[in-house]
Amino acid sequence: MNRRTAKLRILLYTGLVFFLIDVYAQKASNPLIFSDVPDMSIIRVGDTYYMSSTTMHLNPGLPLMKSKDLVNWELFGYGHTSLQDMDELNLHNGKSTYGRGSWASSLRYHNGMYYVSTFAQTTGKTYVYMTKDIENGPWTAKEFEPMMHDHTLFFEGDKIYMIWGGGKLNIVELESDFSGIKPETQRVLIENATLPSTPKDKQGGLPAEGSQLFKVNGKYYLFNISWPPGGMRTVIVHRADKLEGPYEGRVVLQDQGVAQGGLIDMPDGTWYAYLFQDHGAVGRIPFLVPVTWEDGWPMLGIAGKVPRELNLPASKGLIPGIVNSDDFNRKNGDPALPLVWQWNHNPADDLWSVTERKGFLRLKTGRVDEHFLHARNTLTQRTFGPTSTASTALELSNMQDGDFAGLSLLQKNYGLVGVRMDGNKKLLVMINATTGTAEEAAQIPLDKQKVYLKAACDFTNKKDIANFFYSLDGKNWIPIGTPLKMAYTIPHFMGYRFGLFNYATKVVGGYVDFDYFKITP
Repeated sequence: MNRRTAKLRILLYTGLVFFLIDVYAQKASNPLIFSDVPDMSIIRVGDTYYMSSTTMHLNPGLPLMKSKDLVNWELFGYGHTSLQDMDELNLHNGKSTYGRGSWASSLRYHNGMYYVSTFAQTTGKTYVYMTKDIENGPWTAKEFEPMMHDHTLFFEGDKIYMIWGGGKLNIVELESDFSGIKPETQRVLIENATLPSTPKDKQGGLPAEGSQLFKVNGKYYLFNISWPPGGMRTVIVHRADKLEGPYEGRVVLQDQGVAQGGLIDMPDGTWYAYLFQDHGAVGRIPFLVPVTWEDGWPMLGIAGKVPRELNLPASKGLIPGIVNSDDFNRKNGDPALPLVWQWNHNPADDLWSVTERKGFLRLKTGRVDEHFLHARNTLTQRTFGPTSTASTALELSNMQDGDFAGLSLLQKNYGLVGVRMDGNKKLLVMINATTGTAEEAAQIPLDKQKVYLKAACDFTNKKDIANFFYSLDGKNWIPIGTPLKMAYTIPHFMGYRFGLFNYATKVVGGYVDFDYFKITP
């Protein structure tokens, strides 16, 4: 070995050492998950963390995730495949459940059993799902009335409680088999839980809601959020020595609008608060905030502020645990759709397939619809920040007159690029609903039987802009239409979702084949 070779090896070795040091020195940072994962409820069982969240009108619903480090999460299941067979959930007769469906859940572990509960304005019911094996099931489901808004499930000895409400918080005992409530036990737990953040003489704002109750060292801690008039989302904690109270409350965090959630401890005794932030069009995104204890109160943040850096392992990214590409090839035993996919409302299962043509997702038309938001069987995945891109290839030879198929960004003010059949002619079309009204921003004649489509989102510093592209060879991408100014709207109450769609506007019986779905940062 000559001196030059030896020197080069030393330099390469030194560079590798510094690279490895840099990699292993990296830490997690906030936001913890730059994607729409709101209303989290988290538990730890042994060395594994489990989390439930909200996905409203999507199906399956009530996503369940797991992690070993509180940072890197993997979807492993859902609480339900459908809440009910009804027009609102099926997108029938002009009805929908946008912004409703199943809301904030409560995840608990008690005496060897896992419980996850939720509620739905659409059905007016409260739901409880239970299993001894959260990752594999089987699950037992219970449902009852009334619907208990933003409730927290809580076990005390052999009794089961739910606490819920907005401003005025109520408590009630449940039947031991979860068949319903014991009405005679219902009472007001806290008359005005908003008071620590909003004096009585101030009008407006959002009253305290999002209850999550924890018992730590013999004391009871009830987490809620409020939104004082002219202020920001605020974390309130009420503390009591007994479950029935009395409770005293205080504001424990008011920074960057990071709020709503609860407490989680690590095996080494470290505590965090899991919360989320309204972050524009990408949705409501999770944060972790360090917790210390002073005089029996949880103190959130570093000097009352949400830190950017966390003393936890670095994130490996959301791919493949929460979002992922799909080539639609399935081996024996594979699920028809990986868990990263959710349908917009209940699907029509006879109108889609990944087996009729190997390596392709086939979406068929089964009824005539006038509007994209009324169409069934739009298959979705989360967008994520700071930037994310999705692309697909679409085969068109079996479309019928009036069919419209392509790639969308789903929200009330949606955008999409796709192919529309006009007689026997194909038109490449971009629709922009930035204003809330769908407007055709581009129309290009197409004489190909296959087209490639792409949507690129930029959520950097809440820029919230998306652009659409097409390609005839899958290599050279051409912009189409106008930029979509994305906006988080309350009627949908969800961050933008990438979607694959196909619907008929004139006659039924056509279908399209999606060759792949590729998602990248």
